[in-house]
Amino acid sequence: MKRKQVLGVLAAITASCVLAGCGGSSGGTQTAAPEKTEGAPAAEAGSSEAAQPSGSDEKVTLTVLAGQSTTDAGIEDMIDEALAEKYPNITLEWECVDWGNDFQPKMQQYLQSGLPDIMIGKAQDVATYAPLGVLGTIDDTYLNRGLDAARENVTVDGKTYGMVYNALYQGVYYNKAMFEENGWEIPKTQDDLQKIIDDCNAKGITPFASHMVDTWSIGNVTMQFAMNDVFNKDPEWGDKFRAGEVSFADSKEFQTAYEYNKLIFDNTFANTFSMEQTDCDARMVQGEAAMKVSGSWSIQNFLDIDDAFEFGIFPFPNQTGDSKLIFEPNITLMTSAKTEHPDAVNCVLDLLTSDKELAVEIYDYTKTASMLKDVTPTFENPSQEDIDKYAADDMIVDVTLGNNQLVWGGFQEENAKDIAAWLQGDETFEDVLAASDARVDASSATK
Repeated sequence: MKRKQVLGVLAAITASCVLAGCGGSSGGTQTAAPEKTEGAPAAEAGSSEAAQPSGSDEKVTLTVLAGQSTTDAGIEDMIDEALAEKYPNITLEWECVDWGNDFQPKMQQYLQSGLPDIMIGKAQDVATYAPLGVLGTIDDTYLNRGLDAARENVTVDGKTYGMVYNALYQGVYYNKAMFEENGWEIPKTQDDLQKIIDDCNAKGITPFASHMVDTWSIGNVTMQFAMNDVFNKDPEWGDKFRAGEVSFADSKEFQTAYEYNKLIFDNTFANTFSMEQTDCDARMVQGEAAMKVSGSWSIQNFLDIDDAFEFGIFPFPNQTGDSKLIFEPNITLMTSAKTEHPDAVNCVLDLLTSDKELAVEIYDYTKTASMLKDVTPTFENPSQEDIDKYAADDMIVDVTLGNNQLVWGGFQEENAKDIAAWLQGDETFEDVLAASDARVDASSATK
């Protein structure tokens, strides 16, 4: 975890900001901020009375809890610089933590003491915290600058509590040159995949790059497997699990999803349980492995190591040969329902949804896809051709479905630890399934 205090620019808000507000109303007319009610959102979604700057030169410091993916560290500096230029009276005090390990525990702490003004998590976090009444709704002014798909999994009971800023894709990254040289076709079935694995082993090529020392990676790929073997077939599997209708011990489909980890473990680097992601990605780029089950966060490493590396992406094949590429809404902005500075919070939302130069800078740095209208990253993504193909064939699925059915914090992450123990011989497979079943009460965001 790192904590950063940023010094604000001690200047009055500019006349243009006073007149234009934070974009919460049309026509450039200044609207007074509504009186704040204890526990109420800063402004209802779609309201014509979205909170606006008061026009004073009051300096404001907003607290931000940022749960970061591996691609995200550093974007806070970009945001600070752009904010100082457009809204110099607003300062952000950042608390940046690893989303996979630390974001949920920090949120639990803040639920006791009061949430920060702004939280940056993932779309699935909205399902966890919105039902508790602690999140503010996001005004349509800012939501309308995003793609329609950005609202789908951050809307609860008709109100939208998150602004999805970017997206990741997940699947199997593959070395295009290696596939071409060996005549390997993109696999659609497990038999297709096994033929590539066998050919790799016969030729001394490691089939999969992996870094299982990171249990978050095990948890991530397990949900990838589950999306295509479980949730695409039964979108309510998690609800049925909590109702006692299904279990891990009895579900052949979920057991298969777990067992795919063994397929990778048996066909990856011998030191996968001591290898960091950067080293793993480097060995992939250097041609030591043919494939890696991962997500867009690996692109940053791939291109940093070799900006000419040619890679593609395909869905990990399921048992029925109809896997879809996985899409994950990533950076998602949430606000506190009890913030004392709704005007300033809206200014931050305005900046992030209207400053296209900043958005492209962030997307190019994180190597992620835009969730804002009319904003396209400029970095070269060798896998984009594959993504476009799956999109055209309606073969992309939003993983938020699975993450809402079985939450990450306290469930998926704990199951991943047991899977790691099984792969290393410290637990039996039956132990892993029993442990997953025993966590049923932790599997839902709304208990």
